Amino acid sequence: MSNDAASAVPDIKEKSALAAPDPKRWLALAVIAVAQLMVVLDATIVNIALPSAQQALDISTADRQWIITAYTLTFGGLLLLGGRIADYFGRKRTFLIGLLGFAGASALGGAAVNGATLFAARGLQGLFGALLAPAALSLITVTFTEAKERAKAFGVFGGISGGGAAIGLLAGGVLTEYANWRWCLLVNIPIAVITFIAAIPVVKESKATGDTRYDIPGAILATGGQVALVYGFTKAATDGWSSSVTIGWLLGAAALLGAFLWWESRTAHPLLPLRVLFDRNRGGSYLVSILLGSGMLGMFLFMTFYLQTTMGYSALKSGVAYLPFSVGIIAAAVVASRLLPRVGPKVLMTVGAILATVAMIWLTQLDLDSSYPVHILPSFLAMSFGMGLVFVPLSSVALSGVADHDAGVASAMVNTTQQVGGSLGTALLNTIFTTAVAGYITDHGTAPLQQANAAIHGYNVAFTASAILLAAAAVLVVLMIRNNAGDRSADSSEQAPVLVH
Repeated sequence: MSNDAASAVPDIKEKSALAAPDPKRWLALAVIAVAQLMVVLDATIVNIALPSAQQALDISTADRQWIITAYTLTFGGLLLLGGRIADYFGRKRTFLIGLLGFAGASALGGAAVNGATLFAARGLQGLFGALLAPAALSLITVTFTEAKERAKAFGVFGGISGGGAAIGLLAGGVLTEYANWRWCLLVNIPIAVITFIAAIPVVKESKATGDTRYDIPGAILATGGQVALVYGFTKAATDGWSSSVTIGWLLGAAALLGAFLWWESRTAHPLLPLRVLFDRNRGGSYLVSILLGSGMLGMFLFMTFYLQTTMGYSALKSGVAYLPFSVGIIAAAVVASRLLPRVGPKVLMTVGAILATVAMIWLTQLDLDSSYPVHILPSFLAMSFGMGLVFVPLSSVALSGVADHDAGVASAMVNTTQQVGGSLGTALLNTIFTTAVAGYITDHGTAPLQQANAAIHGYNVAFTASAILLAAAAVLVVLMIRNNAGDRSADSSEQAPVLVH
């Protein structure tokens, strides 16, 4: 494998790919699919439990976003390194370690007695998820050596990844409603243990050969810079934007991220080869991905609290309320995959980003008496359909014209930028929300009705900021994406499947 080879996708020309088909390959796929479902579930199952967890552990409004961002930061920040580790250390071995680590982190989170313990557990879940997800993807690639079978395998993998979000929202609602919010974390333990036991006899080991050096400094600088940036946003909610502590953290983040870019341009074995970023279409697609992740995950945070604290929905009813969103994304992805060869990525991405922006603007009109069918459902459908129209061509653009040895890192960057965007967006929007609520209460008093109105004001301000982020994504699509961007990648049947997760 080339030194710059993709971290999340193994070299399909390895000797293992030339061997006879594994007779246990479909059993292996079932095991891998369950593991992937667990990782995908964990990105959404906790959303429904947020209000209950915040109340039970006495977590402040400013700090509650760490329940989400602790996971997305470590997962997104370490994903590329996790792929390298899987390729070099052994994909099955990394897969098994990821399963056990994920189970242990889930146990820690389920037993948390304070916010700090829960945040740490979520961070550990992200870390082991960053080992598990690329190992699972790599195992499918080397297990299925025949093109048609590989396509079917990735179809199953993609279906799990797409439908997992909906299952997670429903499962989170059921567990929080009828058991306890802690079971949204504890449920991972039996799943991980059973999958671990099942994987031992049916999943075959494989690893890359040749130079296997890791870019540890790059991983530390990138993840450290992201954490510092999110923490700076969090401190702004409590200390203010002009606080020396806030400014110090933000300057530290800039220094760490700048050092990361400098290091990646100097090291012989970069975690992220900068040539991948400097293509106009790919660079544009990554920026769009960050903005979309920021706007969408921020919306999930506030809508969960709006549904449960303002509208009085139960946890289960909140999960059901999100179902149209999941259905809309899946439906739009099917439509986009059929239209992409005809109209090109730019048209679909522009329409999708504009549709998502309009949906977010509609949400800024929410008040204490808003109707789900009139005010929320149309926004969910428009937002989900818009996101679906963007995500499919976005993945195609990310592979446009990329060299074979950079294919994995280019595609993995889509997932990484969505996670990083979600982390930064959630922290920033939560700070904007907290500041808006505090300002409203200062101006209008602390009576119960005024506090309820203050929350509504905070939601609307946060949704306005989300709309601006999504509008900026639409502008970037128009300015940076060429409409033939996906043409060359469309021919790469071997590489396209890496984008399903």
